[in-house]
Amino acid sequence: MKNLKMKSARAAKDLSQDDLAKICKVSRQTISAIEKGDYNPTINLCISICKALDKTLDELFWE
Repeated sequence: MKNLKMKSARAAKDLSQDDLAKICKVSRQTISAIEKGDYNPTINLCISICKALDKTLDELFWE
């Protein structure tokens, strides 16, 4: 399932996939795969993404 909430939050902070990947210390392909719904990130990566985007886990990863 696509993660449009994460993509939207990233765009709202004017970050590219590469920018977010560097902040979270993962590859751009990992961020892309999460947004496409092709990869289920670890809880630690979820937390890192949330901190970078100033969002909660609920806001980005749960419905």
